Amino acid sequence: MLIPSLPPPRQWLSLNGHGATTISRTLKTLTILLTTLALAAPAPNLAIAQVGLPGGGVSGGLGQIPSTLRDTVGDATSRVDALTGRLQDGAEDALRAPSRLTALIRRSRGALEADPQGWPVVSGELVAVGMTAEARRAALGEGFTVVREERLEALDLTTVVLAPPRGQSLSRALQRLQRLDPTGDYAFNHVHQPAGVLEPALPPAAPSIPPPQASSSVRLGLIDTGVEATHPALVGSRLIQRGFAGPPRMGAHGLAVASLMVGRTADFSGAAPGAALFVADVYGGSPAGGSSTDLAEALSWMVESRVQVVNISLVGPRNALVQAAVRQAEARGLTLVAAVGNDGPAAPPLYPAAYDGVVGVAPVDRRDRILPEAGRGSQVDLSAPGSDMAAAGVAGSWVTVRGASFASPLVAGLLAGESLSSLERSARDLGQRGPDPVYGQGLVGETLRTAPDAVGARQRLAN
Repeated sequence: MLIPSLPPPRQWLSLNGHGATTISRTLKTLTILLTTLALAAPAPNLAIAQVGLPGGGVSGGLGQIPSTLRDTVGDATSRVDALTGRLQDGAEDALRAPSRLTALIRRSRGALEADPQGWPVVSGELVAVGMTAEARRAALGEGFTVVREERLEALDLTTVVLAPPRGQSLSRALQRLQRLDPTGDYAFNHVHQPAGVLEPALPPAAPSIPPPQASSSVRLGLIDTGVEATHPALVGSRLIQRGFAGPPRMGAHGLAVASLMVGRTADFSGAAPGAALFVADVYGGSPAGGSSTDLAEALSWMVESRVQVVNISLVGPRNALVQAAVRQAEARGLTLVAAVGNDGPAAPPLYPAAYDGVVGVAPVDRRDRILPEAGRGSQVDLSAPGSDMAAAGVAGSWVTVRGASFASPLVAGLLAGESLSSLERSARDLGQRGPDPVYGQGLVGETLRTAPDAVGARQRLAN
């Protein structure tokens, strides 16, 4: 009888959603097959040992199977069930990703459309980075119009947002610009999401609270939604908020991330408790919030504000403007930390985590296992707790969080007090020996997980 062939165990979690489901079904089939062999084989030397199980002396019915074999088969079944659950979780997250993007575009009521790969982009807008006067004249002569122009002094970048000629799709218009100016940088105005899900309903505008007199010398940055400055976890920190898609508005995602960076109460502590936090809200309740132009402007503000480390728990595709802004910010001494995303192990690299120089962070559970929905690849630099832990929730509450969004701020907070090289040296090696595409250099911040029960967290926030 032939036993189904399986890829090496280390490859099981490198599959996409369909592959993970197929492997889990095959594992269950294998378990049933082993049990059938044990029940049916009359020979005393059944070659079960070939698949790692003890054999010999098996004949007749279940009652005659040696207890060691029964226990092994039972244990294998339990392990398969557990692995199947983890693989299926990852598969469901991978399959949900496209539907989330489609739903986001539908909810925007025309403010967003899809690029050829299905990523949401701002309708009717293309972005030029450092456009020359000659290229601009050529574009205007072809029927393009200038929507707005922005000079980002801190990054030494100039962006021009163009509308395509009447009746021309964004994709065709982008191709036309690239033919007119082959050496220029042109892109869709992509919309980034909080590591997968944008909160559909946002509370009223965040109140402005005067910062404490004694401010920390450490300056951290957060590019996300606005935060609830009155939350008990944040009242001891100096918070400065600025909106880039309208006035700053509180959001559950940004609030949870902020608390993991600088929050502090008697029962809870972020990675850099009490540090000053500059919050760039790139959403502001706008359906087109989180755009590439918003991110570039937020990065410019961070440089102007002399922030040292910025956390970005957002994901999107590669974008010429954001890539240029990241490169310029890093050249000016800014350390960028970003979540690798939750679209599954077979998903393509997500950005900004995958840009050169950005510290990409993957999430692990309370047993230090990578979350099955986490991204994998060379963009993973470090891993940190990303589930089974508490963070601040709206209206002074606490929530249980899960996802890459919540591992990244822990690393950003730790980098406020030590260099990246020092943090990497202190990381605990997991998975394959040495750096690997699952855990990166290893696990850091493992003592920063606050148990949900410690603060009475009831609701769950997954991103």
